[in-house]
Amino acid sequence: MEPKHFYINRRKFLTSSVAALALSSFGAYGLELAYSQKKWRVGLIGCGWYGKSDLFKLIQVAQVEVVSLCDVDQKHLEEAASLVAQRQQSGKKPRLYRDYRKMLAEKDLDIVLIGSPDHWHALQAIEAMESGAHLYLQKPISLDVLEGEAILATARKLGKKVQVGTQRRSTPHLVEGKKNIIDAGLLGNISHVEMCCYYHMRWNANPPVQQVPDHFDYDFWSGPAPLRPYIGLPHRSWRAFMEYGNGIVGDMCVHMLDAVRWMLGLGWPKKVSSTGGIYVQKDSIAITSDTQTAVFEFDELNCIWQHRSWGTPTDPEYPWAFFIYGDKGTFKGSVHQYEFIPNGEGKTIKKDVVYEREKYPEDLKEDGIELHTAPATRAHMLDLLGAIEQDGLPVADVEQGHISTASCIMANLSMGLERPLVYDPQQRIIVDDNQATELLKKQYRGPWQHPSESIL
Repeated sequence: MEPKHFYINRRKFLTSSVAALALSSFGAYGLELAYSQKKWRVGLIGCGWYGKSDLFKLIQVAQVEVVSLCDVDQKHLEEAASLVAQRQQSGKKPRLYRDYRKMLAEKDLDIVLIGSPDHWHALQAIEAMESGAHLYLQKPISLDVLEGEAILATARKLGKKVQVGTQRRSTPHLVEGKKNIIDAGLLGNISHVEMCCYYHMRWNANPPVQQVPDHFDYDFWSGPAPLRPYIGLPHRSWRAFMEYGNGIVGDMCVHMLDAVRWMLGLGWPKKVSSTGGIYVQKDSIAITSDTQTAVFEFDELNCIWQHRSWGTPTDPEYPWAFFIYGDKGTFKGSVHQYEFIPNGEGKTIKKDVVYEREKYPEDLKEDGIELHTAPATRAHMLDLLGAIEQDGLPVADVEQGHISTASCIMANLSMGLERPLVYDPQQRIIVDDNQATELLKKQYRGPWQHPSESIL
C-alpha cells in the first residue's frame, strides 16, 4: 500500500489553532482530508492585494499547483507570478493571461479564486463554473441582485461548490463565541442587533484625468461597467464609485450582516430600509455615502447598520463590529475579539483574535497582510476543500453569500429611492414596486451581456 501524502504541513496543521475548527467542520472525514492525495489545480482572476493574499493562504494549507493567473495589469501579473513561484512547491511560474476568458478556455482548473472588483464577479464566477471549476469568490458576490441570482442558479445547476469570502464564519474566536455564547443560550431571548463601521476608509480625492499607462488595459478593466474618465490606476480606489461596487455597505456591512445571520440562523430579511448620503466629505470625486443607516427587519428582530467615514467610533474597542442584545446579556464581536457581558450578576467572557505568526512565519513577509484574518482565510479554504471532497456545502455557501450581498444592495437602493423595500426571492421582484424591481438589474456596457438574460 502506497503511503498517503500530506497536502497540509503536518506539524503546522496538527498544532494549529485552526486544526480543531477545520476538522470539526469536516466531521470524521477531517483526518482523511489531511492525508488526501489530491493535488488541486488552481487559477486566480484578479492579482491585486487581496487576490494574492487569498491564494497564498490556500497554498499554505493544501497541495496545489497554481496553473494560471489573470489580471488586466501586466505589472500585477508579473509580480504575482514571481511570488507564486517562490511559494508553491513546484517552483513553477503559472501561465499568465490578460483575458480571463482565455484562461478559463483551457478547462484545466479544479478551483478558481476570484479577487477582481465587484462589477466583474458575476461574469467571471459563472464562466469559471461553466469551465468546470469550483470557486472561492470574494464578497460581495455581485454588483446587483439579479447577478447574484444568476450565480446561485449556475452553481446549483452545475453542482459546483462556491465559498464566499465572508470569512467571519471561519474566524476562530467567533466560531468559539457562536458555540459557547450564542448556541449555549447565554444571551437568552435575542431581540436586537446593532452593526457598525467607523473606519475612515472612504476615498477622498480629486485626481485629474490622466493617460492610461501601457501596462494597464483600462477598457477591459471596466468591462460591463461604464467607462469613466481615467483618473489613475483604480486599484483599491474603485470602491469610491457605485459603478464598480456598493460603497461601504457593500464592502463592510456585508461582513457583519453575514456574521450575524450565521450566528443567529437568519435567512432573508422581511424588509430593508436605509437613509444616508454624503453629509460631511463633500470635496471628493467619490460618490459613495459617508454616513448611512440601514435597518434589516427579521421576525421580532431588527438588525441596524450604521457607518460613518468620519468622526469617532461609538465604542473605540469595536469600530467595525456587531452587537447582539439578549435579555440575559450582550455579545460584542469583531475581527479582533469578542466579549460577552451578562445582565446583572455573572462573569464577563472575553476572547481575543487568534494569530499564527509562529506557525506561518511567511505571513510576516506578505505585503499588506491582515494578520488577524489569515487564520480565518486558511480555515475557510480548508472548509471549501472539505465541501468539494464530501459533496457538501461550504460554511459560506453561495446562497448565504447571495442573501447577505443582496440585502446590502437593497439597503443602497432603499436609500436612493427613499422608501423601504421587500424582496421576494422566488419571484425575484421588489414587492409592489416596479421601479425598484427594475433596479435589481444594472445596465451592462456592450458587448457584455447581463447573465440574468440567459440564465434566469
